[in-house]
Amino acid sequence: MEESKHSVVSKLFSDSVNNGTTLKVCAPMVRYSSLPFRHLVKLYKCDLTFTHMMLSDCFSKAQSARDADFQHCKTDRPLIAQFAASDPEYFAAAARLISPYVDGVDLNCGCPQRWAIKEGIGACMCTNPKLISRIVSRCRQVNPDLPVSVKIRILDTIEDTVALAQAIEQAGAAFISVHGRTIKERNVIPHFDYVQAIKNNVNIPVIHNGGVYSPDDLEPALQKTGADGVMCAQGLLNNPALFAGYTETPLQCVQDWVNIAITYGTTFITFKHHLVFMLENVLPKHEKKIFNNLSTIAAVLDYLDNNFDIRYQNKLPT
Repeated sequence: MEESKHSVVSKLFSDSVNNGTTLKVCAPMVRYSSLPFRHLVKLYKCDLTFTHMMLSDCFSKAQSARDADFQHCKTDRPLIAQFAASDPEYFAAAARLISPYVDGVDLNCGCPQRWAIKEGIGACMCTNPKLISRIVSRCRQVNPDLPVSVKIRILDTIEDTVALAQAIEQAGAAFISVHGRTIKERNVIPHFDYVQAIKNNVNIPVIHNGGVYSPDDLEPALQKTGADGVMCAQGLLNNPALFAGYTETPLQCVQDWVNIAITYGTTFITFKHHLVFMLENVLPKHEKKIFNNLSTIAAVLDYLDNNFDIRYQNKLPT
């Protein structure tokens, strides 16, 4: 009998506790949380991945939007699909459509980009706990077998942030991911005490997001927050093997990316962007200039072959 989706999600958290390990999560990232990158990080001890943020209204209305936004395969699990939404019905409908292919859906209440704020989605929703609760509750009604989570940013006070998290819990969320910065903050040390306060005042799992750029950052983040897991974005872009303990991207990881990206038919721009991130701490400055000027997949492959003995091997790593 197939394991329920609620069991899949809860087991991820319970297994990390029972094994004395950290639940390691790849954050939803616009342009970058595609199927090929999800495949790559799972080779290097990432336990759970998210899709990039998709717009629930577009996804629920048009097959073309679904085809453009969502690639998947049978091995792409466990997986959480993230949607932006300000309308409970659109979020529930999008969740219903994608439910056969994922292990849960997530409501994005963390995106700080101006266009999202203008549309009334993303991080601006954190000041409207009632709306978030309605969206979560409606999705649970329509999709009772599908776990719903919410990714938030912190508010100006600990009290308001905790109240937001408690409202999300009461609405039926399976877990909460907390970016420990406000909507206005960029590249500052996360407010670990806010995440810790949430963890101390809810009974569902809490994932900490923010400030994890190397393997050495994992344990301090957990100690300061008491979180049930750690979510990483930029750190994994720079080093997809971070969760496996590597301090910089190993060349085997670059080799794996070449095989995965080309096999999946990744666009040149995405293929190269990931390599620019991965090789940031590997290439000297003059070589970065040369690499950045490469304009075709063939040119990139020639460069990798000549400099690192890396070439496309026509197979997917497992």
